[in-house]
Amino acid sequence: MAYWLMKTEPDECSIDDFANAPNKALRWDGVRNYQARNFMRAMATGDQVFLYHSSCAEIGIVGIVEVVKATYPDPAQYDPESAYFDPKSSPEKPRWDAVDVRFVSKFNRVLGLAELRTISALAEQPLLRKGNRLSVIPFSTTEWRAVVATLSSSDSDNGRK
Repeated sequence: MAYWLMKTEPDECSIDDFANAPNKALRWDGVRNYQARNFMRAMATGDQVFLYHSSCAEIGIVGIVEVVKATYPDPAQYDPESAYFDPKSSPEKPRWDAVDVRFVSKFNRVLGLAELRTISALAEQPLLRKGNRLSVIPFSTTEWRAVVATLSSSDSDNGRK
């Protein structure tokens, strides 16, 4: 199993959208950065993913989702009505991928950037680098455990609802 972080704007897709569909997989699509797409291509069923809210009042890690279907061509790339349409993509040569993920847990609080920067295990984490705008980022096992430990040390119920 591998670990990841995916950024989302909560008005488009939030942890609550996943929590309100606990047994339903939601498609994660619209990624239009080659490096982020390549990270998605490395995802496998069962991988765990931190969900990170961005461009909102409370920015940070808000919960966990799980990959339930590995990469497949993002259908939005073929839809001229979609904001994610790519005229250079074709079913024979897709450029963009999607994955299906489902809800695992929602944290009791948002783990923001300021607090993430205090976790020594995250010193080399790309998420904390200035100017990083990737929407999909790998996490090492050590980094993942450090985040979970930070949450569980501050919350009596392991930081989850």
